[in-house]
Amino acid sequence: MTLADMGKKKKETLVKGISYAVLIIWVLITLVPIIFTVLTAFKTDPEISMASFKWLPESFGNIESFRQAFAMGDWFQYFKNSLFITAVTVVGSLIFNSMAGYAFARLKFKGREFLFMSVLLGMMVSPQSIIIPQYVMMRSAPLFGGNNILGQGGTGLLDTYGSLIVPFLAGAFGIFLCRQFYSTFPTSLDDAARIDGCGVIKTYFVIYLPLSKTILATLTILKSVATWNDFFYPLIMTQSEKMKTVQLGLQMFRGSSMTHYNYLMAATIITVIPMVIVYACAQKYFVQGIVSSGMKN
Repeated sequence: MTLADMGKKKKETLVKGISYAVLIIWVLITLVPIIFTVLTAFKTDPEISMASFKWLPESFGNIESFRQAFAMGDWFQYFKNSLFITAVTVVGSLIFNSMAGYAFARLKFKGREFLFMSVLLGMMVSPQSIIIPQYVMMRSAPLFGGNNILGQGGTGLLDTYGSLIVPFLAGAFGIFLCRQFYSTFPTSLDDAARIDGCGVIKTYFVIYLPLSKTILATLTILKSVATWNDFFYPLIMTQSEKMKTVQLGLQMFRGSSMTHYNYLMAATIITVIPMVIVYACAQKYFVQGIVSSGMKN
């Protein structure tokens, strides 16, 4: 082995060592809040208020925090609301985003590039900056919530499932991801479909949709997590107790004089479980979907 080869190998080893060190630090930064949450859930109020901080609780058999947390609100209703909103939003967004992405990628029509650039502009707009227009649109929905055909006289879709579902049935990022994915397929697929007598709709459902498992699984994870963890929109769009989601339910543990962190962490652990299940079921397609959506022909 020459000196040049030894120097090259030493450099590669150094780079690999630095990469592993950075990765380990990143993993620790990610895991520490999770570990802290789990440990705090098993602590009592006196343990949390102690002057000297301790990582470990006195007993991991203390589940009183979990009992108290779910005795303080109608968590069955909160979970039902969040599950319904998340399920409908995810299914709707998969349909609309994939069909729009397919149209932008495989169909040729006048103004296609302009429309796609307009969609991309939506990725640059903060959701919080358009909350007021969306609020007005939901309140002014015609023939809903006591409104007349002009959208006046009532509350429209406010404080209903519609206000938390309709604005999120399609999104710029989802359309972009699907468009990039469908752009990776050769044009021979479309030619073969036309020869077999398939129209645009049939080509999508018979050929492209069955091939979209990876990208749809990726969108399912991203959309599920975003919808389930959303706090801001339910806070603005709903007022009644019966429409609360799990994220609004967590807010009840923050009092004006005291916050029950053990109750809060216990409830947080339970609310995270559905998203862990979703990710566990679809994670093997997640990386494939991200990678394939960035490929070019």
